[in-house]
Amino acid sequence: MTGLTVLVTGVTRYIGSALAGRLAAHPGVDRVIGVDAALPEPAARVRLGDAEFARADIRSPIISKVIESAGVDTVVHASAASTPTSSAARSMVKEMNVLGTIQLLAACQQNPSVRNLIVRSTAAVYGSSSRDPAVATENTPARSVPGRGNIRDAVDIEGYVRGFGRRRPDVRIAVPRFAQIIGPTVRTPVTKYFSLTPFVPVVAGHDARMQLVHELDVVALLERLVLGDFAGIVNVGGDGAMTVVQAIRRAGRMPLLVPSSALEGVGRALRLLQIDGFSADQARSLTGGRMLDTARLRTEVGFQPAFDTVAAFDDFVGRLNRPLDPDTVRAVELRITSAIGVPAEPMGPWRDRGVAVSGFAGDSALVQLSGNAAQSGTSTVPRHLFSIDGDAARSSTARAFRPANRKK
Repeated sequence: MTGLTVLVTGVTRYIGSALAGRLAAHPGVDRVIGVDAALPEPAARVRLGDAEFARADIRSPIISKVIESAGVDTVVHASAASTPTSSAARSMVKEMNVLGTIQLLAACQQNPSVRNLIVRSTAAVYGSSSRDPAVATENTPARSVPGRGNIRDAVDIEGYVRGFGRRRPDVRIAVPRFAQIIGPTVRTPVTKYFSLTPFVPVVAGHDARMQLVHELDVVALLERLVLGDFAGIVNVGGDGAMTVVQAIRRAGRMPLLVPSSALEGVGRALRLLQIDGFSADQARSLTGGRMLDTARLRTEVGFQPAFDTVAAFDDFVGRLNRPLDPDTVRAVELRITSAIGVPAEPMGPWRDRGVAVSGFAGDSALVQLSGNAAQSGTSTVPRHLFSIDGDAARSSTARAFRPANRKK
């Protein structure tokens, strides 16, 4: 039996080049062709390994000729749902995301050799407003989708993929929806945001949870989808969570509370000072606190991320230049809170603040309750019912668990 012939898009970036290199070294793969509109930098060339490189713009019909001439049977659209790292790159990224995906799907439809399609997506399609669920499964619909921007692009891309599936039902399609990707190599709006120094602007009144996935786990999962037989949508994220402010402290930075209405002004001021890495949209996107149910990732795909959320963030922080030691940041906060007579927030990750949910994998996830509830030991409760330091914080889906004698 002959091996696979794989085409990978976006190989000038870390995820695409690392995936192409790993696939090229796998005995079950005969040939890997990496495509991109630009030439790869030296580091990307090293990661490509034995993979071939074809300079081709996926927005051009030439991509169909590449697939046909090489007899490609597996296409990995690793550059889909990419986010611009600056506002100036927004229009270019939109063209590559949307128009490039349309052209690539048309090329796959025209070539009968294509049997497998893997399209990278993002968990942002679930929405991040207060009306959206706190924990999203693969079947959770978004209740609020913006009319423009990266989230709109991702929603449109998934719509095009569903249309392709109806026209080519013989093709196996897998769509991984990744949480925020982080790591020492990838360059995303999230990594640039937490690289700001020494202060990181935060929306005042919001300290939402974050779920992250490490860049190595992203590459490993895409490889598993190429070599496996899974078809459908799957959530991908590391176990556990941490809040935005906790992440800023772990990075050795100080949170700068900014009213939501003043975020654009702060962004303009930072740009005038030639400080890159902050955008109002990025700051607002971290206020939703959405988590992913990753049960399908483990049970159907058979994949367990090597990094949990905290470990993934710490690996990213290990490459940063910390202007302030986290212990110094904590000492200053304790002095301030003591002076004004208010209790200080816990320092540890979110799962240590009274809640430890193992991957949010199913309704029977074990939740460690602190405070008064901890006196009775570990309890098994629905994943939507959390207790933080003894005070119940219920989402809308957990209202049925309100005690009967509780005052409304």
